Amino acid sequence: MDSLHFTLIAILIALMAIHLIYYGIRRKRPEKDYSAFGLRLRTWWGMFLILCLATLFNRVVSLLAIMVLSFFALKEYFAMIRSRKPDRRLFLWAYLTIPVQFYWIYIEWYGMFIVFIPVYVFLLLPLPRLINKGTVGFVRSVSRAQWGLMLMVFGLSHLAYFQFATPQYGAGLVLFLVVLTTLNDIVQYLASTSFGKHKVVPTANPYLTWEGLAVAFPVTTAASYLIYPFLTPLDPAFGLLSGMLISLSGFFGSLTVSVLKRDLLIGDDDKSQAPKQSYLSLVDTLTYTSPVFFHVIRYFYDFM
Repeated sequence: MDSLHFTLIAILIALMAIHLIYYGIRRKRPEKDYSAFGLRLRTWWGMFLILCLATLFNRVVSLLAIMVLSFFALKEYFAMIRSRKPDRRLFLWAYLTIPVQFYWIYIEWYGMFIVFIPVYVFLLLPLPRLINKGTVGFVRSVSRAQWGLMLMVFGLSHLAYFQFATPQYGAGLVLFLVVLTTLNDIVQYLASTSFGKHKVVPTANPYLTWEGLAVAFPVTTAASYLIYPFLTPLDPAFGLLSGMLISLSGFFGSLTVSVLKRDLLIGDDDKSQAPKQSYLSLVDTLTYTSPVFFHVIRYFYDFM
């Protein structure tokens, strides 16, 4: 059994143990509200599913799985926006960019992959909104669509590019990235709910505290240093640096998406909207950690 399969089995056992403990506590003390932790637990199971699809099968299956995830995350994001008919037409054009962005990955055209959404889509996306649609709400509707594309499509598409950029190490790098991203999220959440007092943005996310960051950062960094020899070809210095980068970028990713959802009138603490948050809760940290980790590794290592 190689290190990749061993890691996936260890994650599965850990998730099953956490789920059993959660089920037992909920039955023992049914008067308490465990919906927030239940949502987090579903998110972690969803992350495990992404891991399996992105690492156990060939790179085309991985690409298609992440493309579908990007579509549903963008769809959920657009569903939060109070839109008018001209905006919905803009959203349709935004959806059409998803298969194009992932096609650049499939043919391994890195130059177009990296500029398609930030440059060409940025310049051309306003056109459907400009023609005979008036000027009211133009900046707001176009900027919202562009934000969604940058996070849910451009950011997440980096996760699919690993196996195309380096077929030999891609699956291990994806597993390394997602494991550390999820670990950082778990530790940060547990520390914040246990003894976190100083909330970063209280109106957007009550589960993001400075204490959570202070605990998650060294834990994620230490975990990175321990597991990098088994999943990556990195050297010790980058094994340590990777944990720091993933922890910080994951924190800012979660913070940004939380504020974004609050601006769209949906926050993490709105229980009535919890079922609609599944995809955004699943990918919020990955929208930041994936491109940061990808480009740092690509810059310093020839195998990317």
